[in-house]
Amino acid sequence: MAADQPDPGDDVTLTFGGTATTLLRLGPFVLLTDPNFLHRGQWAHLGYGLRTRRLTEPALQATQLPDLDAVLLSHMHGDHWDRIATRSLPKDTPVVTTPEAAACLADRGFTGTADLRPWQIHELTRGDDTLRITSVPGVHGPGPLARLLPQVMGSVLELIRGGVAGPEVTWRGYITGDSLFRPVLGEVLERCGPLDVLIPHLGGTKVAGVTLTMDGRQGADLVELLRPPVTVPVHYDDYGRFTSPLGDFVAEVADRRLPGELRTVGRGETISLRA
Repeated sequence: MAADQPDPGDDVTLTFGGTATTLLRLGPFVLLTDPNFLHRGQWAHLGYGLRTRRLTEPALQATQLPDLDAVLLSHMHGDHWDRIATRSLPKDTPVVTTPEAAACLADRGFTGTADLRPWQIHELTRGDDTLRITSVPGVHGPGPLARLLPQVMGSVLELIRGGVAGPEVTWRGYITGDSLFRPVLGEVLERCGPLDVLIPHLGGTKVAGVTLTMDGRQGADLVELLRPPVTVPVHYDDYGRFTSPLGDFVAEVADRRLPGELRTVGRGETISLRA
């Protein structure tokens, strides 16, 4: 069930553009995730001759973005970074991503990439505030197939605000990237601490019958593992290769009576990421 629009003074919000593209306003920081600006009917290229057609219109356009502190890119696939992003985003835009995607972006003329290996950290600062980004390992395909697919990372984002008593983490969220569920993702809690928000990439993406992103069941497994106060699902109905609609996830979470609030968001909507 979608939440009400956030209070104008809310300092942690998400605007949903479709697929895994979101505009995050985290305190003084503005991040764009997985920029996908293709229009309905256009094709996204996945490599090895594979492609998938977009079924929806994006709600965020590259020409309408605010000034960005960074782009957070989970991996290099055409439904996460497309030709419009390459053409439209300034080449000095900071991009936090995997080593493989950073090298690809460098070949396209982007000069501000920060490549992170699993559990490495990148920080943005503004005044007394810090946004800490921790790379979380992801698995985009089962077994040997994973070696044929792009490196993928999830990200734990922590807003650290200064104050009289010193800096403290005031909000923590985890964006999964296009990863399958694995119990090892529980390490997020061990390394980073309890979450305020989980943002899972769902959709049950399939190629040649092989599942490459979490479907409704796997997404519910992750909610059960991490037990976040709020879950905001993305990446579930924009392309033809998505086989598990949002309803699968909603039903699975309800059937299991999992804890926390399921906060869905429509394309173009802005919601609070506060519990």
